[in-house]
Amino acid sequence: MSQPLTAQELHNLAMNHVGKDLEKRGFEFIAVNSKLKKHPQFVCIDKNNQYYFVIVRAVILPDNPNNYDVVWMESFKKHAREKEAIVLYAGVGIGSLAGEKEPIYLNQDYLLEYNGIQVLETNLN
Repeated sequence: MSQPLTAQELHNLAMNHVGKDLEKRGFEFIAVNSKLKKHPQFVCIDKNNQYYFVIVRAVILPDNPNNYDVVWMESFKKHAREKEAIVLYAGVGIGSLAGEKEPIYLNQDYLLEYNGIQVLETNLN
């Protein structure tokens, strides 16, 4: 019988979806950090050499993948301002087809809620 995906494996699954989206948008990867709770997950540049720090957050559905810790994010935005980088946020919701209380298994279909990449303003409030 299959084992349920661990938190790290769920995070990696979310990163794979976001990484493909970033590639389609033409970003070049400078660094990738797939360790859970290490931020940013992706450091990218665009064709104008603008740096981007990409935060990927995986949640189990029905939790809302678009919600994030606003207080923590303010400290991260400060770091991005110091490095002249733009902060991008990508929330990914993953769920079991068998129901919201059921685990997600390797090599089985799953639900995915991904609304794309959000640009987070880093200006001081």
